Amino acid sequence: MSALKARVENGRLRLDEPTDLPEGEVVELVPVDEILAHGGDYLDEEERKRLHESIQESIEQMNAGSLIDADEALAALRAHR
Repeated sequence: MSALKARVENGRLRLDEPTDLPEGEVVELVPVDEILAHGGDYLDEEERKRLHESIQESIEQMNAGSLIDADEALAALRAHR
């Protein structure tokens, strides 16, 4: 799903874009300026280090041929919600 845009009107966020989100879905909105001020994310140095280690591990697994189907990976991730 792509990003949704909202406009502030009378102190309220007004979203005027079609969406396929289910009725009642809660969506967290964060101002783009705030995200950019944090370097594009909210990771601290330790979290960023772990992210890069995980990416490197994944690259090594890929190079070794230890791959799984994307649908299987997504299903496993969804099962942990």
